[in-house]
Amino acid sequence: MGMENYSKYQQGIIKRYYQNADSLHVQKLAELVGELYLAEGKKREKVWKSVVTAMQKLEVPQSRIDHIVAQNSPELVANLVKELQGNK
Repeated sequence: MGMENYSKYQQGIIKRYYQNADSLHVQKLAELVGELYLAEGKKREKVWKSVVTAMQKLEVPQSRIDHIVAQNSPELVANLVKELQGNK
């Protein structure tokens, strides 16, 4: 479906979303850090999957993602979020 099927207002919203997509992904990753600290068992595994997806969307190198997951450390994810927020 092309952009011509949307009103000018809707087109503006869509464009702004994609312009700010990185910020939204960093924010989502930051929220997931809190969930990681609190989650246990199967819930924690599910949160880790979401964290991996968020990092992939942010184009974090796969080797770094693998290291963070292997360490099973929310602190490493929190440090990554700080680093990504500093690069704005």
